[in-house]
Amino acid sequence: MTKFDDDREANIAKNLQILDALGLGTGTALLPMRKVQRPVKKKAGRPPKRKETPSDATSKDEDEEPPRKASRIDLPDGGVRRSARNATKRVDYSGDGDNVVSARARPKMISEAARREADSEPRSSMQRVHDPKQYGAIPGIEVGTWWETREACSKDAIHAPWVAGIAPGPQGAYSVALSGGYEDDIDIGDGFTFTGSGGRDLKGTKNNPKNLRTAEQSSDQTFENNFNKALKKSAETKKPVRVIRGYKLHSQYAPLEGYRYDGLYTVEKAWQDRGLSGFLVCKFAFKRIPGQAPVPVAEEGSIEVSDQEE
Repeated sequence: MTKFDDDREANIAKNLQILDALGLGTGTALLPMRKVQRPVKKKAGRPPKRKETPSDATSKDEDEEPPRKASRIDLPDGGVRRSARNATKRVDYSGDGDNVVSARARPKMISEAARREADSEPRSSMQRVHDPKQYGAIPGIEVGTWWETREACSKDAIHAPWVAGIAPGPQGAYSVALSGGYEDDIDIGDGFTFTGSGGRDLKGTKNNPKNLRTAEQSSDQTFENNFNKALKKSAETKKPVRVIRGYKLHSQYAPLEGYRYDGLYTVEKAWQDRGLSGFLVCKFAFKRIPGQAPVPVAEEGSIEVSDQEE
C-alpha cells in the first residue's frame, strides 16, 4: 500500500468512529464501499460483412439505386425550407393562409425574448412553486423522489444550486448534494461524513481549463468560506438539511442514474482535519432524522462497474 492508501484508511477509520459515536452502529451496518456507476451501454458495432456472390451483385445493380441528396423543398408561398442554422428558432405561422403569396404570409423568425413577451411567458422555465430558501421538507416532494438533472432538482426547490454541493442560509445550510466527494468520506445511509468547500484553484487544470472542479486542493479550507460557515451554523442550530444523492457518489446508497431526494438530516459535528492532499479540510458529520422512509440500497449485481465510457 502507498502512503496515500494508508492515509485514506486512517481517515476512514476516524470517520467511522465519529459516526459510531453518534449512535449509528457503523461496526455492523457498514456495507463494502464501491464506486457506483451507470450501466455501460455497449456501442452498436457494424455487422460483419458477408461475402457477395455473383447473384448478389446482379440483384444489387438491377433493383437498387444509389442514394440521392434530398431535393430542395419549395413552400406554397414561394419560400424555402429553413436551414439547419435556424432549426432551433421558433417560427410563427399564424399569418399563413391558403394560396396566399405575400411577405406577410411567410414564416416569421422571432427571438426568444420577443416570443416570451408576446406569449406572456415567464422569463425562465425555472419558475418554482416553492421557495428553496426554507428549512425542512418541501411540500409535495416525498423521500425517494428522483430527477434526471440538477436543474430539475432546483426547479422543485429541493436543492437550488445547479453545481455547488451546499446551499447556504442564515441559520445553516438549506440542502446539500452528495455527488463524487472525497475518497475518505463515509456514507452509511442514515449518516455520512461530508467534506466542505474551498481550497482549490478555480482556474482549472491544463488538461481541463474550463472544468473548475478538476484542480487538486492547493490551500487549507476554512470556516470563513460562506458554504462551510453555513454547515457549521447547522451544527449549532440543528436546522434540518435536505439531502440529495447523485449517481457519481462513491456509495452503495447512490442512485444508478440522476439524483434522488433522501430526506432530512442534521449536522451533528463540524471539525477540521488533515485531508489526503495534506491541507486542512472542513469536515461535517450528518445524521438522518428518524421516522422517514429508508434510504434505498443498490443491490449487488444490479449494476455494471466499468471504466469504459458510454
